[in-house]
Amino acid sequence: MKKTVQPAISNQYKSLDQAEAAATAIVQTLYESGRFPIQAGELSIVFVDDPVIADIHGRYLNDPTATDVITFPADSEMASAGEIIISVDHARSRAKDLHLPVSHELSLYLAHGWLHLAGYDDRNESDREKMRAAEAAAIHVLAAEGALDGFRMRET
Repeated sequence: MKKTVQPAISNQYKSLDQAEAAATAIVQTLYESGRFPIQAGELSIVFVDDPVIADIHGRYLNDPTATDVITFPADSEMASAGEIIISVDHARSRAKDLHLPVSHELSLYLAHGWLHLAGYDDRNESDREKMRAAEAAAIHVLAAEGALDGFRMRET
């Protein structure tokens, strides 16, 4: 049996629609591209608001501010490919500032988390440059497969 990455999606953001289908398409596209390999197993993807991600950021990374995405590494003993937590509030705000669709920003955050699991980092300038180049390549792969536009926001 071929080992794969199995997405386990938890959408805790009430006005985000189609999160499971959109995230699954992104995971499948990135996995099948073979360009950014990660460990096989269950990949937990969670969509939250700023207060929740700020709480997680504070508890686990000693920084109580909201951020865009947090990635926790794979754990082979638990058959985990890792965990990616995404702030939809952050994506909405940033997308508005950049005049981009929210779906593109959410797709970028998911790709960014995936790249952390693939070994990319962004702690120093040199690493950030490599991460940005990998993000651009990942977004190109997603765009070519039509996987950037799956997330939908519902008006509340």
